Amino acid sequence: MRTMVKETKRSLQSLIEALRTLLLERRANTQEDICAVLEKQGYDVNQSKVSRLLRKMGAIKVINEEGVTSYSLAREPAPPTMNTPIRDLILDIVSNETLVVIFTSPGSASMVARVLDYHQITSHILGSIAGDDTIFVAPKSVKDIRKLTEEIKSVLKK
Repeated sequence: MRTMVKETKRSLQSLIEALRTLLLERRANTQEDICAVLEKQGYDVNQSKVSRLLRKMGAIKVINEEGVTSYSLAREPAPPTMNTPIRDLILDIVSNETLVVIFTSPGSASMVARVLDYHQITSHILGSIAGDDTIFVAPKSVKDIRKLTEEIKSVLKK
């Protein structure tokens, strides 16, 4: 059971990375095209799942080099509105035996990490490092990594 849950989480992150690559290449003309490409890569997706991921990732429609409308990631993401809940910026929260990783919408990682640091959500965090869309959270003790991951999820996804 535990292996299946880890595999599902790994698959979701792998799916997000595959979708991100597809969007950056501007090869995704429709959601159906995206589904077909991802299915060929071995992902179990449908149009509604792709639609939710596109929205969470902040995908936009652009005119590509061939003059065709396609989905893409914005080079400069729109800032969150004042009433955007933090949970809407979180794509996924995963962990292994030593680290918690939080995947966010592009440009949101620093703000989410600041929320973790400023509000001292848990005393189990040794420190965090934020990039553009990814946060690495180091636990004080790896013995409590599962508990820390669940605490972070419960706070950030409220």
